[in-house]
Amino acid sequence: MHKSSWLILTSVFFIGAIAGCSSSPSPSGAANSSGAAGRLQTILSRGQLKCGISGELPGFSFLDKDGKYSGLDVEVCRAIAAALFDKPDAVEYRQLNAKERFTALQTGEIDILSRNTTWTLSRDTSTKLEFAPVVFYDGQGMMVRQQSGITSLKGLEGKAICTQTGTTNEQNLTDQMRRLGISYKPVVFEDVNATFAAYAQGRCDGVTSDRSQLVSRRTKLPQPEQNIILEDLLSQEPLAPAVSDGDSQWADVVKWSVFTLFAGESLGITSKNVGEFTTSKDPVILRFLGIEGDLGKGMGLSNDFAARIIKHVGNYAEIYDRNLGPKTPLNLERGLNRLPAQGGLLFSPPFR
Repeated sequence: MHKSSWLILTSVFFIGAIAGCSSSPSPSGAANSSGAAGRLQTILSRGQLKCGISGELPGFSFLDKDGKYSGLDVEVCRAIAAALFDKPDAVEYRQLNAKERFTALQTGEIDILSRNTTWTLSRDTSTKLEFAPVVFYDGQGMMVRQQSGITSLKGLEGKAICTQTGTTNEQNLTDQMRRLGISYKPVVFEDVNATFAAYAQGRCDGVTSDRSQLVSRRTKLPQPEQNIILEDLLSQEPLAPAVSDGDSQWADVVKWSVFTLFAGESLGITSKNVGEFTTSKDPVILRFLGIEGDLGKGMGLSNDFAARIIKHVGNYAEIYDRNLGPKTPLNLERGLNRLPAQGGLLFSPPFR
């Protein structure tokens, strides 16, 4: 090729590349990579977040005595609404069972799924979900009646076990019992209430689910103290909120809203003292609260999005104590759901 022709061709490609780069999304997130309106702009225009929850799990999502949804999963949605609107109650909740939850997200019926959902490879890929940070590290367990004398999984040889379809619990049970060479009779239900009702009625000898769910549902049984959770752990269950794949801006908003809860605890900033930190000299705190920098603007949010979350909802420790801590009926040990300094796994990447 002649040298002058090569220069002309190169210039054409260079100009085209510049033109392509100039059509970037607006700061408000009005467009995504396909050019269509992004989820963030849709939610901001609507003025309300649509959140998919269980609604049947005390401590995570359930209707409290005042007729309002409460629980850790609910608080995640309230935190995001606080970041978006400075109004934590700007949320419409949709109760979804395990089987319908992913479809509701994929079809756009909800903006976020915050429903004690385990992060798995297949859900991250073939189901086309994008997971936010883990908000509760759990593991699958087994509950039996104390009078049964069963003390381990081996004691369930030939016994009936209740579980819920459409969950990781069903497959984990199959895998573990096969690995241990234990035969059993599966009793499967689509609805979580039906699952635990069957156990309460004696239709199965054991019921399996995430340990946190077993502790939660045990409080609703006629005689809670007569049911025990075995020491055996069938799996590890990292529970995390999820959004539909393909909208990185909306995923970032959800992701950093969750990280705010961890970072707030790490920095010692709570809903009660957040105002005291506005005069801090620490640049890390000033960036976190949006007093310096434009971290929020980079996501299409107000720069004080983290301050809004902490002010209205609190940090992770406050949320945990309010819903799952020692002063609640569940009294769940935080365990891995602590900051690294306390031997846990919850931490945030830098706000910078």
